[in-house]
Amino acid sequence: MENFQILCGITAVILALYYFLTSNFDFWKSRGVRGPRPIPGFGNLKDVMLGKVMLSDYSMKLYHDYKDEPLIGIFNGRTPILIVKDPDLIKNVLIKDFPTFADRELSTVHEKAEPLSQNLFNLEPKRWRPLRAKLSPTFTSRKLKEMFSLISECADHLMDYTEELARRNQPVECRELMAKYAIDVIGRCAFGIEMNALLNDDSDFRRIRRNVFRPPWSDFLRYKIKNYLPLLYDVLGYILPDTEITDFSTRFVVDIINYREKNNIVRKDFIDTLRELKKHSDKVGDFDFTDSLMASQAFSFFVGFETSSMVMSCALYELALNQKIQDKLREEIDEEYTKHDGNLTYEDIKKMEYLNKIFKETLRKYPPASFLPRKSTSSYTFSDIEVSIPKEQKIWIPIFALQRDPRVYPEPDIFDPERFSEEAVQNRHPMFFLSFGDGPRNCIGSRFATYQTKLGLIKILRNYKVETCKETEIPLVLREDYVITLKNGVYLKIIKINRA
Repeated sequence: MENFQILCGITAVILALYYFLTSNFDFWKSRGVRGPRPIPGFGNLKDVMLGKVMLSDYSMKLYHDYKDEPLIGIFNGRTPILIVKDPDLIKNVLIKDFPTFADRELSTVHEKAEPLSQNLFNLEPKRWRPLRAKLSPTFTSRKLKEMFSLISECADHLMDYTEELARRNQPVECRELMAKYAIDVIGRCAFGIEMNALLNDDSDFRRIRRNVFRPPWSDFLRYKIKNYLPLLYDVLGYILPDTEITDFSTRFVVDIINYREKNNIVRKDFIDTLRELKKHSDKVGDFDFTDSLMASQAFSFFVGFETSSMVMSCALYELALNQKIQDKLREEIDEEYTKHDGNLTYEDIKKMEYLNKIFKETLRKYPPASFLPRKSTSSYTFSDIEVSIPKEQKIWIPIFALQRDPRVYPEPDIFDPERFSEEAVQNRHPMFFLSFGDGPRNCIGSRFATYQTKLGLIKILRNYKVETCKETEIPLVLREDYVITLKNGVYLKIIKINRA
């Protein structure tokens, strides 16, 4: 009898747990939204959670399995996620009805367990709006023009360093090379310091960058808990050790600000913007402008230089595979140098149409993220299809899949800059290119990233030819941590062009 009672108790617990895990699995069916059948405990992301597939690959499969559906309903554990595929509905979310979707799906800020989560990408609307308004002037066209000479100097250093690499006549790992250049640019333009990442293999920034995008086990565990067991994260986040990244970023920003205050240094760069916000925090908003909040904004630059270096190295890879495209781009570069007596300005680069096509085609094929996350701030109805969602509904916009849709981009794995000709762009819905997002919460540093990338490519390709070699991985293997990046780097042969 006692054993029977124990068995009944165990059965009751199992049934209760099963009911808890599956009680809302009719959430999407009741709203008329199709999607794959979820699994108790995992929802639809079991293989992603276990590391068997990347989120980008899973998004592609979903996108094609439900190719005629404007919306797809999935579950992360027992949490319903709405994937918005239709470009008009995406435009509603990002632009037309933005106030209803001003929050990000990832905008759960954990100030104690994860201080750097307070960056502009994650912040809730209350703090995001005033901070975005105050930080935006740092990235205007006028500011970029002022920074242009600094970026150009870093690009010249990149060219000189590449000269040394070319003389060795050995394969060059371009992913790491471009990361060094991007660190130097950000150091000069945003923080007013010489990073010397090209010459210093042991720089703190390079070590921290590796920890951000190839995290140790403790950081990896924190990341998994936050994404798949968010209710436990605030508790367990205290137990797991704090990260070197948090300490470094906070100390780095505070030390620079203190040094400038002590020595009365003014550079009118990103750090000075943070200084002013700290001094006049009462004018920013109804919240404390803490050291960790400042450090969080600086931390976002780590993601920024990862994106820039990724685009540059992937562009060089595609140009190495497509020599005719590379030659055509070099012709445009040479024409601009000849036209302007070897001195290119911000406006000159802006007018380089073929370079812009290559830049955008690279971003199309290798976007920074799989999904663009949003969360509803109130209940909402997609009026065209009469689908209603509740407040705080999590939404994913599948950037990776949208930009590889063969109905929009025929043969999407082929690198074709003419996809971004003026005619092609006009005939395509703008929501099929979202590498920098769109609407009020688009990437604040997109113009900065664009020009440091373009200038780096110009300096390299004017003086060197890039080719594949036996070490070149074809096709490139991607990996996914905070952003989409490369698993094994990009090895290319770099050959000096004789202009005599």
